[in-house]
Amino acid sequence: MDAPRLRVTAVDLFESTYRMRLPFRFGAITVTGGQQAIVRLRIRLPDGREGEGFAADALAAKWFDKDPRLSDEDNQHQLRASLQQAREAYLAAPPLSAFALFAQHHGPLQQAGARRGLNPLVTSYGPALLDRAVLDALCRLEGVGLWQALHANLPGIEAAPVAPDLARLDLPAFLAGQQPLRRLAARHTVGLLDPITAADVTAGAQVHDGLPQTLEAVIAAYGNRHFKIKLSGQPGADLPRLGRIAALLDTQPPGWAVTLDGNEQFEDAAAVIALWRQMRADPALVSLCAAVRFIEQPIARGRALAAPLPDLQGLPPLLIDESDGELDAFVRARQLGYRGVSTKACKGFYKSILNRARCLLWNAASPADPCFMSAEDLTTLPGLALQQDLALVAWLGIGDVERNAHHFVDGFQGRPAAEAQAFLAAHPDLYQATPAGPRLRIVDGELAVGSLAAAGFGTTVSPTLDDTPAMPASAWPAG
Repeated sequence: MDAPRLRVTAVDLFESTYRMRLPFRFGAITVTGGQQAIVRLRIRLPDGREGEGFAADALAAKWFDKDPRLSDEDNQHQLRASLQQAREAYLAAPPLSAFALFAQHHGPLQQAGARRGLNPLVTSYGPALLDRAVLDALCRLEGVGLWQALHANLPGIEAAPVAPDLARLDLPAFLAGQQPLRRLAARHTVGLLDPITAADVTAGAQVHDGLPQTLEAVIAAYGNRHFKIKLSGQPGADLPRLGRIAALLDTQPPGWAVTLDGNEQFEDAAAVIALWRQMRADPALVSLCAAVRFIEQPIARGRALAAPLPDLQGLPPLLIDESDGELDAFVRARQLGYRGVSTKACKGFYKSILNRARCLLWNAASPADPCFMSAEDLTTLPGLALQQDLALVAWLGIGDVERNAHHFVDGFQGRPAAEAQAFLAAHPDLYQATPAGPRLRIVDGELAVGSLAAAGFGTTVSPTLDDTPAMPASAWPAG
C-alpha cells in the first residue's frame, strides 16, 4: 500500500469539560476536573476523495509544563496555543504523506513554540493530536484499521530526516513484523491521596456510586495484578505509605508487579538511591521491592538529562517520561544511563513508533543491556483518547498499560449519552453496560482490545460534537 499525498483542508477544535469522581494527586498538584480537547480534521486525497478524522486528549495542567508560577489556566492556554499553531501549519501545507506532514513540520513547530515560550512537550501536543486525526481520516477513507495501516506503512514512515540514527534499520520490515496484542493488562495508578483500605476513607468522604474507591476495592472489583505507585520524593511520607500498600499486596496471590513514578519530585539520582536503600532495608517492603520493574522520571526534567547517571547501585532501571520532549530524547537518555522511555499518545504516536524501533535496533546489538518502553496514562478519557492510546500500545507490543481515567473519572462524564452508547455498541469487548452508563471493562486485570482493529485509528465511531463548545482562542503568552 503506497503512502498517499494528502492535503489537510479543515481543522476544527472543540473542548469538553469533565469532573473527577475522586481527587487525583500526582507530583505537587491535586486534580478534581479538567478540559478535554477534541479535534475534527478533514483531508483530501489525490483522487478527490475527502474524509474526516478525529482525536482527543486532556488539556492537562501541571504536567506538560510544571512551572509553579503558571496557573492551570495558563497551562491550558499553552496547549491551546500548541494546537492552534499546528492547525495553521497543517492547513498551509502542500500535499504530503501523513508522516511527511509530521516530519517536515516538527522542527519548524518546535522553533515557533520556543519563540512563544512553549517547551518541547507542550509544542508536541498540538501535532500529536492532529497527526492522529490525519491518520484516522486516512484509515477511514481506505477502510483499514491502525494496525493494518502501519503494517503496510500507509503513513509513509521513514527514518530521514527526523531519526537519522535509524537509517540502518529496515523500517518497512519492522512495521510489517509487529504483532499487535489483543489483550493488555491494566496497571492501576495509586495516587498520593488514594485510600488503601476502607479504614482510610473518613466519614463523609465515601463515594457512593457503585465503583471502587480504595485500592483494596479496586483489586476486588477488577482483579488488577499490575500497579503504578506515585512517589512524593519525601521519604518520611513515602515509606509509611509504601508499607501500607505492600501490606495489602502481600495478601494477594504471588505474581503482582509494581512500577514507581517519581513525577520529577527528586532533586537528583542520589535522592532516588537513598530512598531505594531505605526501602530495601525495610522488612515490610521486601516483596514490594522485588516486584518493582522500573522507576519512572524521578529527577526533574531540567536536571534529568544534564549529566550521566551515577552507579545506580542495584536500583531498578530508570525511565524518562517528562524528559521525553524532543524526538531524540531517548537517544540522549540512553547514553546517560537510562534504559526506558514511556509512550503516551499525547507526546506523539510517531515518536513512540520510532522509539520502539530504536529498542529493537539497540537490543539486537546489546541484548545483555536491554532498553524498553512502558505505556503510561495522562487521563485518557473513554472514547477517542482511550482507544487511540490503547490501539497504539497494543501495536507496540507492550503487555501492560497504566490506566487511571476509569477510576478517577465517572465513565464518559461530560460527553453526550448517545456518544457513550455508540462506543459501547462498537466496542463491547472494551466497555460494559452499567446502571450508570457505559464503563471500561476490566476482567481479571485485563482489557480486551481486539475491536480496536476497526477501520480508523482505534474506532469507526465519530464523536457527537453538535453541542460541544468550540475551543477558545489561546491567551498565551499571558498578558
